[in-house]
Amino acid sequence: MKREHKAEMKARARNIVLKVAYDGTAYHGFQRQTPPVIAVQNVLEARLSKIFGDSIEMAASGRTDAGVHAAGQVVNFFTDGRIPVEQIPRAANSQLPPDIVVVEAWEGGPSFSARHSAKSKTYLYRIQQGAVPCPFTRNYAWYIRQPLDIGAMREALALLVGTHDFSAFRAAGGAPMSPVRTMYQATLAEKPGDILEFTFHGNGFLYHMVRNIVGTVADVGKKRCSPARFTEIMASRDRRLASPTAPACGLCLYKVEY
Repeated sequence: MKREHKAEMKARARNIVLKVAYDGTAYHGFQRQTPPVIAVQNVLEARLSKIFGDSIEMAASGRTDAGVHAAGQVVNFFTDGRIPVEQIPRAANSQLPPDIVVVEAWEGGPSFSARHSAKSKTYLYRIQQGAVPCPFTRNYAWYIRQPLDIGAMREALALLVGTHDFSAFRAAGGAPMSPVRTMYQATLAEKPGDILEFTFHGNGFLYHMVRNIVGTVADVGKKRCSPARFTEIMASRDRRLASPTAPACGLCLYKVEY
C-alpha cells in the first residue's frame, strides 16, 4: 500500500488475505505500474475495489518480475467491505481475467502483513530439454536444446543449502538488504515431458537471485562451469563472475509460509 495512505487503510475494520495464482506472461510484473503499463496488482486492485465498495491498496509477499508466474502469491489489504470471506474467491474470479485467480481468502489479524509476516518462500523453476522446443511450455519453461549433466547440476545445487552470503547471485537494482539468506532446499527433479524442475525453499530471496542461480547451474550442466568453480563463484560474492540471468518465463512463486 502507499505510505501516505497506510494509517487510513489500517483504520479500516478488516484485514483481508488472499492467495492468488497468475500467469505473468501478459503483465509487467506484480507491482503496481503507471498506466498504460499494466501489472497484476493494477488489475487486482481495480477489480476488488468494485467488490468491496472502497479503494483497495494491497501489500504482497513479493514482487514478481515481468513474465514470472505465481501459484501461491499472498496479498493483504484493509477494507470496510462486508462480503464474507468464503464468498470472496467466487466473487473476485467473476470479475478477474482468466489469467489471474483468487485461490483462497481469509481474514488476518490487524498486524498481519503478507510481506513482513512471511517466514519462508518456495520458488519453482522449469527448464525444457529435448531436440525441439515445446509450444505448450514456451511461456512456462526455459528451453535448452543441449543435453545437461543432471548429476553435476545437483552437486552444485547442494552447495546452496545452508546460510550463505548470496551476493554473487544478486542483481543490481533491488532493495537494500542483507545478502545473507538461509536456503533450506535446492533440488532438481526430472518431470514428464522433458522438464527439469528446480525447487528452492529459503527464508528469503534477493532480487533475481533464483534466476541468477539457475543461469549459473545451467552452465554447470552444459559443462561450461564445474561444481568446484560454482563454489568459487559463491565465495567471491561477485555477480560479475556468475552466469547471465535465466529467462523469467521458467520461474513461479509456488508457496509462501507464515
